[in-house]
Amino acid sequence: MYQLRRILQLRQQGYSKRAIAATLALARSTVDQYLATIESHFDSLDQALNWQDDQLHRLLAQPLTPKADRIGDLYERFPSFDAQLSKPGVTRFHLWSLYKQHNPDGLQYTQFCWRYQQWLQTQRTVMHIEHKAGDKLFVDFAGKRLTVIDATTNQPLTYEFFVAILGCSQLTYAVAMNSQRKEDFLAGLGNSLIFMGGVPAAIVPDNLKAAVQTANRYEPDLNETIQDFAAHYGTCIYPTRSRKPRDKALVEGAVNILYQRVYTALQDKPFHSLQELNQQIMHLVEAHNQQLFQGKTYSRRQRFETLEAAQLRPLPADSYELKEYRLAKVQVNSHVLLQPDKHYYSVPYRFVGQQLKLVYTQHTVEMYHQHERIAFHARCRLAYGYSTQPGHLPPQQQWVSQWSADFFRQQALQAGPWLARAIEQVLKRLEEPLHAYPQQVYRSCAGILSLVKKVEPDRLEKACERALYYGSVSYKILRGILDSELDRLPLPQTPTTTIPAHENIRGATAYQ
Repeated sequence: MYQLRRILQLRQQGYSKRAIAATLALARSTVDQYLATIESHFDSLDQALNWQDDQLHRLLAQPLTPKADRIGDLYERFPSFDAQLSKPGVTRFHLWSLYKQHNPDGLQYTQFCWRYQQWLQTQRTVMHIEHKAGDKLFVDFAGKRLTVIDATTNQPLTYEFFVAILGCSQLTYAVAMNSQRKEDFLAGLGNSLIFMGGVPAAIVPDNLKAAVQTANRYEPDLNETIQDFAAHYGTCIYPTRSRKPRDKALVEGAVNILYQRVYTALQDKPFHSLQELNQQIMHLVEAHNQQLFQGKTYSRRQRFETLEAAQLRPLPADSYELKEYRLAKVQVNSHVLLQPDKHYYSVPYRFVGQQLKLVYTQHTVEMYHQHERIAFHARCRLAYGYSTQPGHLPPQQQWVSQWSADFFRQQALQAGPWLARAIEQVLKRLEEPLHAYPQQVYRSCAGILSLVKKVEPDRLEKACERALYYGSVSYKILRGILDSELDRLPLPQTPTTTIPAHENIRGATAYQ
């Protein structure tokens, strides 16, 4: 989905299909088929970009079948052909015959020789690249680290030196950071974009682990976090080839210049904090940006403001927040475990037993199933705790999870005033010195409320009135009143303290 969105974004910006394929390291046929599918279903690219990932996933569920390539693996064979031609008896025709055995529809001998000759020439040349304004931002870490003396222990602490440079204007950004780990690298990238005041079309790192999961000459595998970073800023991550420093010669040269203009100036100044070191680096780098190019009448800063600032895309409203990813299985209690925090989060109960993708930041945790977000929680780091949303639980569990004194009072008020008084009488047991177990009291209230669906409202109201008259309210008493139909009888008169006159009663004088 990330690559598809990048194809649509680049197409929207006016890139040709060939340029898109080259930028994203994709086959031209793959780009053609993706765009053909999208254009056949949507009136505009904006409409397609507004769709959710899961909707686009279902639309493109059928695998793409790229067209056959007549060249095959010819260019991959050229380095070995070059070595074999030095052996006695090996000719170009012999090598072409071996190539045709594996690629029957491949190039003929004339084209084979011509392409081989062209390839030989490329091995002995250096390409001159004209950098377009707003096109690329080259980033790298310097080989030499910087040192800070810890103020408390008086021990030296080493820090990495991160450098970013725009291709056209060569405006440079540099900062010292703790490590080359993913979180530090992305923080440096984000701060460099803020420093530039915009976003270039592509960011060019080398194959460091913070960005590239598996290096490849043609299609390197980027880790999911760096892809999400690029999608947030609407740019592309375009790693260099392994062991090809000329691919990022601009930033390599910038590092060498900063060795002279920054490292040398820092040598005789002791620093006791990273913040203090970075303040001095910022001052020196800005002086470097203001200095005129050798033999030119303009500086990097002037060239940036004149040519490149307007070509950068605007920054998003919010800075990127680092995301981490985990896979977790939904347990039978409708919760998943975020292992780093050992905390459980609820998801809708219909996903019990399913494998989910957890995306979490410093403040939030999101759960995805087949590209669809099914749950969202504020992150909690309480070990072995539970974050539960009642709506995620099955209906019977939702009812129990809501039990409280206020809940039963509200439910009873909706049924009738005598029922509300009866529930209040039961809840008074919670206030007794030797009060009952709360869940038992709540269960009694739940039993009384269950009668609402079983008998007529008037009968239940009269049953509650009778129970309150006798001063004893419980589910069994109300059930007994209803079963014996005592609620249909009028309540007795207020009892008196005198014995009524009757012929069978002798009176007090009979005992004197």
